[in-house]
Amino acid sequence: MNTTQPYAGKLAVLYEGHGDDLASQQLAATLAVPFYQTVSPDTQEAFFLSWREGALKLIDRELLKKGGLAVDIEPRNGEQRSWPAPKQGALAQAIGRKTLTVVDATTGWGQDSLAIFRMGYEVQCIERSPVMAALLADGFNRLAQQNWLQNLQLQPPKLLAGNAIALLGALASRPDCIYLDPMFPPKRKKSALAKKSMRVLRDLLGDDDDKEQLFAAALNTARKRVVVKSPDYAPPLGGKPDVSFQGKLLRYDVYLLAE
Repeated sequence: MNTTQPYAGKLAVLYEGHGDDLASQQLAATLAVPFYQTVSPDTQEAFFLSWREGALKLIDRELLKKGGLAVDIEPRNGEQRSWPAPKQGALAQAIGRKTLTVVDATTGWGQDSLAIFRMGYEVQCIERSPVMAALLADGFNRLAQQNWLQNLQLQPPKLLAGNAIALLGALASRPDCIYLDPMFPPKRKKSALAKKSMRVLRDLLGDDDDKEQLFAAALNTARKRVVVKSPDYAPPLGGKPDVSFQGKLLRYDVYLLAE
């Protein structure tokens, strides 16, 4: 990834008249991308960030009139709304019942981080994409305003923006578990099964080419275990895991560490 202007020609911030345009201008300056108030036929960017319906959203140019994608802070289908949610299913089994602290080193849209958080774990998130970090920060800010979170006097997951390979070694304390969900090359060039959010993320950011280095950094940092979420067709990232838990079209490979 180009670390100087990773979104040049790909992304712009679009102000559509919702709220103060200063926040939009500041976001554009932070990301070093153009700031627009309208999209013309000459506009080259394929993606836009804009505040819509009280959330920061990533919008595909081809679907500009649609709602866009935001970090979803609501429980997923099938999840209980009580807190903490029961530690059930493959993800909970992989994280472990005796685990207390979890670092999600590849947060992305934050859905796994938020599911882990709702199960009562203490979660810290790392995201190296500045645009995804902005979307996550907005989502976590919205989460902090939820009545149930305030009534329980809880804080949303902490967010660190930057490269996890460097940040893991600088954490103030070693987490029990480090969770990795790197982007693997798709099994087919065009997958009808891929969610829109993942297709957009891949189009904008590309694959994670340093998965092996990230896995090594996680092994050096975690106290008890490293969990790697992989598509079911991909070989284990760290060789044969100690145990695997199968989900739908994916699996969680668990590498246990001697304390």
